[in-house]
Amino acid sequence: MSETETTAPQPPVNPVHRAAQRWNIVWVIPILALLIGSWMIYRNFTSRGPIAYVRFETADGIAAGKTEVRCRSVRVGFVKDVKLSGDLKSVLANLELDPDYIDLLRQGTRFWVVRPRVSASDISGLGTLLTGAYIELDPGAPGTETTSDFMGLETPPATNRNIPGRRLILTAEEAGSLGPGSPIYYRGFEVGRIESRTLDLQGQRVTYDAFISQEYSSLVKGNTRFWNTSGINISAGSDGFKVNTPSLQAMISGGATFGVPDDVSAGDPVADGSTFTLFVSEDAAKKSTFNPHMKFLLLFDQSVRGLAKGAPVEFRGIPIGRVADISLDYLQTAEDSRIPVLVEIDPSLLRPETEEKMVQPDGEFLRDAVQRGLRAALKTGSLLTGSLFVDIDYYKDVPPGELSKVRDFPSIPTVSSGFAQLETKLTAILDKIQALPIDETMKKIGSAADEAGTTAADARATLKEIQATAAAARKTLDSPEFSKLPTDLRAALAAVDKSVSSVGPNGAIQGDLLRTLDELRAALRSMKSLTNAIDEKPNSLLFGRDTSGNPIPKAPKGR
Repeated sequence: MSETETTAPQPPVNPVHRAAQRWNIVWVIPILALLIGSWMIYRNFTSRGPIAYVRFETADGIAAGKTEVRCRSVRVGFVKDVKLSGDLKSVLANLELDPDYIDLLRQGTRFWVVRPRVSASDISGLGTLLTGAYIELDPGAPGTETTSDFMGLETPPATNRNIPGRRLILTAEEAGSLGPGSPIYYRGFEVGRIESRTLDLQGQRVTYDAFISQEYSSLVKGNTRFWNTSGINISAGSDGFKVNTPSLQAMISGGATFGVPDDVSAGDPVADGSTFTLFVSEDAAKKSTFNPHMKFLLLFDQSVRGLAKGAPVEFRGIPIGRVADISLDYLQTAEDSRIPVLVEIDPSLLRPETEEKMVQPDGEFLRDAVQRGLRAALKTGSLLTGSLFVDIDYYKDVPPGELSKVRDFPSIPTVSSGFAQLETKLTAILDKIQALPIDETMKKIGSAADEAGTTAADARATLKEIQATAAAARKTLDSPEFSKLPTDLRAALAAVDKSVSSVGPNGAIQGDLLRTLDELRAALRSMKSLTNAIDEKPNSLLFGRDTSGNPIPKAPKGR
């Protein structure tokens, strides 16, 4: 039997109809997920900070999602993305800041990468060797317009904008070794730094942003002068050689200093953004106070080699001006061979009454001074360098002159001096020497030289004879017979001594001489008596002499 036959048919099932439920607990989970997702999306959009687009030359030290953005070492954001620019010449870093710091993105805000840097003037960023590089943010001035595009700095600024102080602008013709980070000194004490250096293409000058600390900002006044002290400055001019050596740090990294010249007032304090000229040296800064307002054209009849622009003009050793120009264009005619020199004079450097007379439009004072011998001359300032300067002084015994006018410039007469005057004297001396009878003198000198030659020949012959005599004398001295001569001399001297001793007071000859002298005296007395007798009675020789009546008694015999 089949299965269909044994199974009984089932009755139809009637469905039960009930009302559908509008809420089911199963829907709680997707609803919660939707709400959480929506909140997270909202939170993501509402918590997202402002984006800054900063352009750097390279991405050295910058990593997306890792590199932090800090302001005064406080984290204010991070690098969201880094990508190459379209021209492949730079990189564009997208910096996302926290919403609380949206006001930091404004005009003037600066960005730079802080990483280890070693330069001649500073060593910075050593802490990033452990923590890694980060981007430093220096906000712009408050109240400026907000922006999101910035150009990053490749070199960190010397000071942040939030540090109080005086910020100035210095301009110079050449940069030299002065650069960002170079110190600024006042009387040898560091009071500030150079923040940046740029080249003005229009003005063809170098511009520096300088910072002076707040406590020293009052030292900068309206008449303050800044000058460069970088390296060793060696100059040679009419006043000789000058060598200026700054501190070791300034020699290595460069430096600048400032001060107020002695002959001017300090002036009023200056505000931020004031512009000053950066002079190449202290001498140039001091000379900047020179304010010439009188010009004279001097015409020299001598060479002006050694005279340069800026050379001093002095009156009896006192600087009163400088040389402004040396050019033949000031001559009125091409036949004029004189050299024109344009000088500038500052009458305020003279006495007040002299200044008052010089600036008078009639020029009576100068005309009278020229008539009294006022002249201009070139003099040597240094024998080592050969530099010249213009000296104005009163000269005696000069040809008469007058104050003239050449090309709208008053002209003071000039006189030759210095090497030109020496050359004139030497020329006169040479002319006198040339007038001397040099030919005859030279002939006489030649004759004297011939005679001197003959004399020299005779002298040489005499010298030969002397040499022969000296050789013979040497031969005699060296002979054995000459060696015996001292013995013979000693024997002869002994005999002479013996002979002399016999003649002495105790010698026999001395007694004989005394007796002989007595006999001679007795003979002389007899001769005297004879002469007296002949004188008294000449015939006494024939008839004898009469005896006197008083014969001399004789002594008896035996007594």
